[in-house]
Amino acid sequence: MEKIGILIETNNGEIKAANFGVITAARKNGNELYAFVLDCTGNDCEKQLQEYGIKAVITITSPRGAIKWHPVLWAGAIESAMKHFGINTLFGLTSAKGKDLLPRIAADLDAPLVMDCIKVNPAEHTAEKPQFSGKTIATIKVKGSHYLFGIRPNAIEAVPAPCKAETIVFQTEVASKRMTVETLRQGPSRGVELSEAAIVISGGRAMANTENFNLLKQCAETMGAAVGASRAVVDAGWVPHTMQVGQTGTTVSPKVYIACGISGSVQHFAGMKTSDFIIAVNTDPEASIITKCDYYVIADLFKIVPLLTSRLKDALGRS
Repeated sequence: MEKIGILIETNNGEIKAANFGVITAARKNGNELYAFVLDCTGNDCEKQLQEYGIKAVITITSPRGAIKWHPVLWAGAIESAMKHFGINTLFGLTSAKGKDLLPRIAADLDAPLVMDCIKVNPAEHTAEKPQFSGKTIATIKVKGSHYLFGIRPNAIEAVPAPCKAETIVFQTEVASKRMTVETLRQGPSRGVELSEAAIVISGGRAMANTENFNLLKQCAETMGAAVGASRAVVDAGWVPHTMQVGQTGTTVSPKVYIACGISGSVQHFAGMKTSDFIIAVNTDPEASIITKCDYYVIADLFKIVPLLTSRLKDALGRS
C-alpha cells in the first residue's frame, strides 16, 4: 500500500465527473489517496470525494490566499505538497490542464510520465495505453523515485467506495520569474467538454453546412451531451478544430457516441473506438461506420435528430 496523490480538476467550482474514474484507478490494492485541490475549497469537495475512497482532501494555498491558475505556480505547489506528505505517485486527467501540468511536474521531478492511460497498476508501476490509432494496446512499465500517470477521461468506470475523508489546508510559497499572469478571464461557455463528455453526438459531411449543426446542438443540450465533428467537416470550415473527433483531433471515450452522417474513416474511428456504446445514423447501409457500431439507423439524420430531441424533451418533461 502506498500514498497516491490525485490532481482534482474542477469547472466553475464543481468537480469534473471524469475525476472519479481517476480515483478508482488509483485506489487499487488499498492505496491511501490524497486529493490535491487548488481552485475550490476542500470542504466543498470533501463530501463528493470521500464517496470514492479519498483519505484526505488537501487544499493547496499560498500565504496570499488561493493560487490562481498558472501552470508554473500550480506545478510548484503540487510538488511541494507531494514532498510534504511523502507522496511519490501522482494521478491526473489527460485533459487540457493535465497536459499542461503533468509534464511540467514530471520534468521538475525527473520522473517518468505516462499519458492517455486506460488502465494502471500502481503497485507494479505499469500502465496500458492505446497506440497506433488504437490498433494496439501498449503495456508500459516505468522506473524511478516518482511516478506520474494521466488517465484518459471516461476510460475507467468510476466505482464508489465510501469512507471518511479529512480536510487539510496546506500552505506553500509559490513564485515564478519566468511567467506572470496579469488577468484571468472566463471565456464564453462551450457547454460540456468534448473529451470528458459522457455522451457525444457528432456530425459528418452529410450535415452540409454550419447552420445544420444547430440540430445537433439542440439535441446535445437536451441530453447534456457534447457536440463533435468529423475531419471533413472541420476542413470544410463549418465548425472549429476544437470539435474534431479523430486521430488528428480529440480522442473521446463516452458512454454513448452518436455518429450522424459520418462514413467512419479509420482516422475518425481511432478517436472514438473506446466509446462504450456507438450508434450510427446514416442513409448509406454500406458506410464503414455501420460495421463498427452497436446499433444503426438507416435514415435521414435531418428527420431522426429532431425526432430524438423531441422524444427526449417529452421524456424529461421539457417543452
